[in-house]
Amino acid sequence: MAVFVAKRLATMILMLLLVATMIFLMFRTMPGDPTASMVDPSIPREARQALLERYGLHESLWTQYRIFMADLVRLDFGSSYFYNRPVLEVIGERLPATLILMFAAMLFAYALGVLGGAWMAWNRGTWREAAGITFSLIFRSAPTFWVGLMAVMLFAVTLGWFPAQGMRTTGYTGDTFREVFVSLDFLRHLILPAAVAGLYFLATPLLIMRNSMLEVMSEDYIEMARAKGLREIRILYKHAARNALLPVVTAGALFIGAAIGGQVLIEVVFSWPGLGREIVQAVTRSDYPLAQGIFIIISALVMSMNLAADIVYGLLDPRITYH
Repeated sequence: MAVFVAKRLATMILMLLLVATMIFLMFRTMPGDPTASMVDPSIPREARQALLERYGLHESLWTQYRIFMADLVRLDFGSSYFYNRPVLEVIGERLPATLILMFAAMLFAYALGVLGGAWMAWNRGTWREAAGITFSLIFRSAPTFWVGLMAVMLFAVTLGWFPAQGMRTTGYTGDTFREVFVSLDFLRHLILPAAVAGLYFLATPLLIMRNSMLEVMSEDYIEMARAKGLREIRILYKHAARNALLPVVTAGALFIGAAIGGQVLIEVVFSWPGLGREIVQAVTRSDYPLAQGIFIIISALVMSMNLAADIVYGLLDPRITYH
């Protein structure tokens, strides 16, 4: 197991270095002037050149890359051109909003997916199963931004049940984590984007649970429970569903990684002040350090969740550790 984990960890580090290299080259070859977000376009050329020298942008591409990788090893992502603050400080302010939205979407998807998958398997071959599969695949296939816009139009604009954007009412300011994230106002802003993201990810736990339930339902102890005269609802959720949960739980780490990397459009549509929305703004402003830092942090989180999934699978099935 130690060798297995070491190999996976080494692979993760190499992949992260490769991703960092690709991100560095991608931003350096994009059109746009990074000084445009820092200074007025009408300033003298000498002042602009001094600004480029201050941030090391006058150096050759190879020199910039060498400095970038050396700083990355020290976990130094530099300073944001736009905010004129350390990148890690900006990321630290945006990360809690992204994680809360991701965990809320995961809770919604898993709660509905586990219960719905068990119910669909119990009603195999009926219109209820077909309706459940169709419902989940529609939201999985539909563009996330379109579903988000439709949700805003219906539930925010037409019905007025939820706010259309942001995570707090306009004008509110809070200094502590509790003041910002623990309130009914924040919950009202969270429900709509979390539900839209959850519906997109619903198909994964729903179909895994359904398939796992179909295997469990053929076991002898299910027939024994029926022979004892137990109610169908008790057999479904106490006996069958409990034993079918293992594949769903082990897929949770991969789900978290996908959710972290897939919330960019949700945050943009709902103006959610997280990493997804911030990275779009950083790219627009040619804010290289901030965009690079967010990309690398998100990549590291996704790879860490994949590593956790590999380790969990290895613990559950020792045969995997030999491949």
